[in-house]
Amino acid sequence: MNSLYPELAHALPEAILAVGAIVLVLFGAIRGKDSSGPTSEIAVAILGAAILSIVLGSPVEGVVFNNAFIDDHFADFMKVLSLSGSIVTLLMSGDFMRRAGVDKFEFPVLIVLATLGMLMLISANGLISLYLGLELMSLSLYVVAALSRDDARASEAGLKYFVLGALSSGMLLYGASLLYGFAGTVTFTGIAAAIGEHPNMGVVFGLVFLLAGLAFKMSVVPFHMWTPDVYEGAPTPVTTFFASAPKVAAVAIATRVIITAFPGALGQWQQVIVFMALASMALGSFAAIGQNNIKRLMAYSSIGHMGFALVGLAAGTQAGVQGVLTYMAIYMVMTLGAFAAILSMRVDGRPVEKITDLAGLSKTDPAMAFFLSMLMFSLAGVPPLAGFFAKFYVFMAAVEAHLYWLAVIGVLTSAVAAFYYLRVVKIIYFDEAAPAFDKATFTQRTVLALASLAMLLFWVYPAPLVQAATSAAKSLF
Repeated sequence: MNSLYPELAHALPEAILAVGAIVLVLFGAIRGKDSSGPTSEIAVAILGAAILSIVLGSPVEGVVFNNAFIDDHFADFMKVLSLSGSIVTLLMSGDFMRRAGVDKFEFPVLIVLATLGMLMLISANGLISLYLGLELMSLSLYVVAALSRDDARASEAGLKYFVLGALSSGMLLYGASLLYGFAGTVTFTGIAAAIGEHPNMGVVFGLVFLLAGLAFKMSVVPFHMWTPDVYEGAPTPVTTFFASAPKVAAVAIATRVIITAFPGALGQWQQVIVFMALASMALGSFAAIGQNNIKRLMAYSSIGHMGFALVGLAAGTQAGVQGVLTYMAIYMVMTLGAFAAILSMRVDGRPVEKITDLAGLSKTDPAMAFFLSMLMFSLAGVPPLAGFFAKFYVFMAAVEAHLYWLAVIGVLTSAVAAFYYLRVVKIIYFDEAAPAFDKATFTQRTVLALASLAMLLFWVYPAPLVQAATSAAKSLF
């Protein structure tokens, strides 16, 4: 029994969320319909406590639970990002969910459970723990997507996500079974030792199927088809959550699997990652041009940004992983800020989602217009905003790995993507004013302002984020 305490110390954030989820379920069941507001506040406190346990916890790394769970700087970095995305989502969602009539206590409970799955996924050190974390996250997300049962679009979004998610889970399981069959072990380090530098065809097939399952969670081409419909159909707070924290967890486990389990198969997995990066950058850049719905625009934007992040991963170097981590941190801040503005798009109490509804925003709400425009410029990668440096890091890593053509195509697709971001800015500042939005909540305006200012001032003092990403990347090598 005594040996269990050190192991639990490494999994303290997960323990906090697990116990907290149980408390929330009991609290919600006892309070009934009156539990929605307090439940959200308690959920935020639980997620905040998990962050504090990481930040203030012991810096000692460790592999526990029979090599199934790893606690290292990489996991700490990505866990803080995922927890932060969940907290901001809950803080911004309360007003929207109340107005939409779906302010149920189950929502924060499911967010906590999904976040628990993300944390388990990020710290997975083997195929079994990977699958357990992935499914805990996915099952919660399936329910959250269809939370608004009376809305046909939300129900359709939930069904699409569930069906395609089940397919991706099956592919991932098939790949995991092939890897176990050929390697004889489920741990990542064991797989790396077993396959060596010359993996056979069975291992390659297993790797491809495993990456296909993870690609669905990252929403990269060719497993992106659910993203626009689910983003548009799900309630906006749910879309905000989908676009932030789960993406971080999916990229984290994809990076860990590739770097830790397949260091000797660089030639095989690099081809797969390069294809997904190229296809995602191209589709995300061109398909978004004709979109009129702001949530669908952000869906294609997220596909493109995941492609840019994979450029760094394709390098397979420490600099590449550092670029991925920096990119994901900046991407999450940009995305949460943009969705803070989208949540604020409400006219006469009714949410609006058309890009044209932003027309003339500079005349009706100059502050929101400025902050949202800064985020659009940052998403486009315009210097000296943080989005430019995010792309710079991953492109430089690709160049150092001699993937020159990948970096060149990344720059070209980034230039194409700039069109639809700048189109939003043009609509905000130069079109005739549309009806003014209702006053946004304090939380929404605060998140929007802080996110845009962070993007604007990142170049002044980038050291904390870059140093944290560098330290996290080192722990994988």
